[in-house]
Amino acid sequence: MKRNLLAIIAILAVTTSCQPVDSIPQIKIIDDNKVFSVNRSVDTLAAELISAGISFSPNDLMLVDGFILTPNSTLPESATTIQIRHAVPLTLINSGQKQTLQSNAFTVGQALTDNGITVHEGDYLDPTASTPILGPLTIEYRPANTIAITSSSDFITSMTSAKTIGQALAEAGIPLQGMDYSIPGESEPLPEDGNIKVVRVDESVSLVQKSIPFTTEVQLTTDLELDQQDLLQVGEPGLAITRTRTRYEDGQEVNQTSDGEALVRPTKNRIIGAGTKIVLRTLDALEGPLEYYRAVKVYATSYSPCRLGVPRCGYGTAGGLKAQKGVIGVIRKWWNYMNGAPVYIPDYGRAIISDIGAGFPDKNWIDLAYSDDDYVPWHSWTTLYFLTPVPPSIMYVLP
Repeated sequence: MKRNLLAIIAILAVTTSCQPVDSIPQIKIIDDNKVFSVNRSVDTLAAELISAGISFSPNDLMLVDGFILTPNSTLPESATTIQIRHAVPLTLINSGQKQTLQSNAFTVGQALTDNGITVHEGDYLDPTASTPILGPLTIEYRPANTIAITSSSDFITSMTSAKTIGQALAEAGIPLQGMDYSIPGESEPLPEDGNIKVVRVDESVSLVQKSIPFTTEVQLTTDLELDQQDLLQVGEPGLAITRTRTRYEDGQEVNQTSDGEALVRPTKNRIIGAGTKIVLRTLDALEGPLEYYRAVKVYATSYSPCRLGVPRCGYGTAGGLKAQKGVIGVIRKWWNYMNGAPVYIPDYGRAIISDIGAGFPDKNWIDLAYSDDDYVPWHSWTTLYFLTPVPPSIMYVLP
């Protein structure tokens, strides 16, 4: 090669020495971004470039006055301009597959066309087809695929080169919003069959209020007299809220979930003050003055050993005394505290609590005992006086 190049240079030197300087034609050479003129001295394009000191490769593009010629082509007599575009390495990522090319194309689109790739509308190309190639470059290309999108209200087909379902839906103008989802999922690649289903999801929230009733508390207080009561605090019901979520997919209810009951406002219990102050008073009875510390309105009935409402007679009491006048019965809760307590009932007289009334329908119900011979029927309201001495243990709040 070196020997041939020296021969060509020698021939050029002889030829040039035999011609007048003014008769040697000039040729402008554009070598990428360099422009200069040389004397035409040989007949072929390759020889002219070699004589101008320009190296080239088989992948370079050579144009003479705008026409593409091969290096071994004969230069036309009328040739005025030689342009050489050197090939540069391109990295082409075609649908994820990487390859390296040598290209002398002026633009990205031309480089793809030269390699048998036709870019259609909807294809992904980065950089764009009109981007000039000025040096080594990486080109990413994905051809568009046909997809069919089905939703509750529509069916459309579209061309897309998106990588994922979500990107394809956004390009088609059907983006997923809120809790919407797609089949396959939005982060999945496009399916081979191109079918995508969009499910529209809505959710409604309902609130159900529930009133929580308050309770009544009793607080003992020395500020009030025994058996007197006062309202210390007004009760207020509490408030709880249950939140229920209903999920709809494409307009159809699919499930319900409850967040559970949340307390919004706690209850405020009613507080009743019950007096514990003992005040001694005197009653002018037929038997004479009687000192008492408590007086309670009661409904009185009467009984005798053979008037118990059962087919037998009973002469004893729960407290061990004989059933006769001067013995009375009360409800069990009273009897637990009051067994043996001295009392007085107008029109009956003094008595001792020593029996338990069975089946009393009211808490303030007492039963007055008589013998069978002196029995007196009772069915009336009266007052039960609790006589002194005051016992050490008192039921302050009567049930």
